[in-house]
Amino acid sequence: MKRTAAAIAVSTTLWAACECPAANYDESKVPKYTLPDPLVCADGSKVTDADTWRNKRRPEILKLFETHVYGRSQPAGKRRDYEITSIDKSALGGKAIRKQVSILFTEKKDGPRMHLLIYLPAAAKKPVPAFVGLNFRGNHSIQNDPDIKLSTAWQRGGKPATEQSRGSAASRWPVDKIVARGYAIATAYYGDIDPDFHDGFKNGVHGLHENIQDRKNDSWGSIAAWAWGLSRALDYLETDSQIDHQRVAVLGHSRLGKTSLWAGASDQRFALVISNNSGCGGAALNRRAFGETVKRINTSFPHWFCDNFKKFNDNEAALPVDQHMLIALIAPRPVYVASAVEDRWADPRGEFLAAKNAGSVYRLLGTDAMAAEEMPEINKRVLSTIGYHIRQGKHDVTDFDWQTYMDFADKHMVTPGR
Repeated sequence: MKRTAAAIAVSTTLWAACECPAANYDESKVPKYTLPDPLVCADGSKVTDADTWRNKRRPEILKLFETHVYGRSQPAGKRRDYEITSIDKSALGGKAIRKQVSILFTEKKDGPRMHLLIYLPAAAKKPVPAFVGLNFRGNHSIQNDPDIKLSTAWQRGGKPATEQSRGSAASRWPVDKIVARGYAIATAYYGDIDPDFHDGFKNGVHGLHENIQDRKNDSWGSIAAWAWGLSRALDYLETDSQIDHQRVAVLGHSRLGKTSLWAGASDQRFALVISNNSGCGGAALNRRAFGETVKRINTSFPHWFCDNFKKFNDNEAALPVDQHMLIALIAPRPVYVASAVEDRWADPRGEFLAAKNAGSVYRLLGTDAMAAEEMPEINKRVLSTIGYHIRQGKHDVTDFDWQTYMDFADKHMVTPGR
């Protein structure tokens, strides 16, 4: 699972090899498009009741995304073994309990595994709701704590993790504030599940669960693998008596925001779903071809999606789905989509429109949808069941984002009766 020099060279030259026109950032140049109706079945019949949605149309849409975008994930398989490798009951100066858990991917005790880092409010008297998400640099990067296991897995850039990288991503993971609000936070390194480079799917969980020589055009890519890993994290959280497993929110940023949306769509155990700056292949409408496009993402990251997705390079109008239908798959569970003003590559308007156009399914299922007809003002939060904001700043996860996500979870996931 180590990244070779050749793989690094290939990944760094993919962009240069892309014969793509300059990115479009002009709204007047967005092509005219018609979105597929999530409430019209493949046979042309209209969905008018919740049962038809759940039993007919939803499975159709899920299958379309599996076939044409993310690929078919492997089933969960047998219940996995877990090893609690450490518990610190006085973390964060006594405010938290910190657990480190290894989730084995096979029956071999010395086989590949995912390392889950969990912080819980120390003063909690009953099971607490939780946020779970993947991180980009290793669990040690979210807190400058020498007792967190230093990742030994593949790292972006090809160099191993160092002691100096501890806490390097702490600004994106305000653990103290999350715990103080009464939530647990659980995270795992995405490279434990599938290293983020393309070598024909020999690395990561793909080779553990299928014969890579027999891969089909709809076989799962890396985003589906990372989403599969999030479900395995939830498997563990269901066994932890300190976690309220019926109130677990899944979240992610950028490519991991695409992952959180697919995880929430394909695994209905997640009670709430959050997409932070997820863009193309995430919350943004493909048909707008604004910023990053299907061709660009497939060229730069050929391992993220299934091979069938490449058929829609410069051909977005032919897709039988678009990302409003991905968000609709989460209904009636709450979903929050966040954009940033300076992150035009991720098409903030396309993210808003996808969230808004998922509303017909939410209303069919008896909830409110997006409580905004037009994009809200900068830094103004829409906290309806489909939530949205566009904040000042760049492609990142900020305190404003986290404050909003906790407020959204307070409203929709932690209220009595949920």
